[in-house]
Amino acid sequence: MTDEHPFAAVGPRVGIRPFALADADEFTARSRESRELHRPWLFPPDSADAYARYAGGLIDDPAKHGFLVCERDGGAIAGFININNVVQGGFRCGALGYGAFAHAAGRGLMSEGLGLVIRHAFGPLGLHRLEINAQPANTASLALARRAGFRLEGFSPDFLFIDGAWRDHERWAITAEMVAARDATAATSG
Repeated sequence: MTDEHPFAAVGPRVGIRPFALADADEFTARSRESRELHRPWLFPPDSADAYARYAGGLIDDPAKHGFLVCERDGGAIAGFININNVVQGGFRCGALGYGAFAHAAGRGLMSEGLGLVIRHAFGPLGLHRLEINAQPANTASLALARRAGFRLEGFSPDFLFIDGAWRDHERWAITAEMVAARDATAATSG
C-alpha cells in the first residue's frame, strides 16, 4: 500500500484497494504467470493495452467497483474482486467476479479479501445482496463462495459467454442479513 493508493479496508494479512492505471505492470505480469491457474475459467488482461481498457472500465463505470487484494506485508497484488452490474434502488445488488494470482493461490488471501469486499459492499456501498455465478467444474471458485457463506440458489444453463461458448453456471448469493446473523452468532459463541 502507498499513500497514493490507500486501502478501502484491511484485514490481518490483506487489504483491498481500488484498481489504478499505475498497477498495469504488476497486474499483467501476475496474469501471465497465472494462465494455467485461470484457464478455462478466467481471462484477465495480460497486456498494458488490455489492462488499460479493463481497469478504465472499472474506474469509470459507476455500476462497477473493482478491488485489488493486496498483501499487507509488501503490497503485492494477490488477486482481484470486482463488483459488477451494480443496481441500486429496491434491488441494491451486484455480481462478483474474482481471481487469485498463482503466487497467492491456496494461502487464504482471497478468502480474507472477499470478506473485506463483502463488508465494504454492505457497508459504505450500501448494497443488500451480492451474487456469484460460477461454472460447476470450477471447484476453487465454488469453494471460495462456500467459505464466504454464500448460499446456492440455482443453476443457469448457457448463462455466460466464456472462451467461445455459452457456459452453464451455478448461482450463489449472500445478503446483508445473512452476514449480520453470522456475525451475531459468532459474537455470542466467541
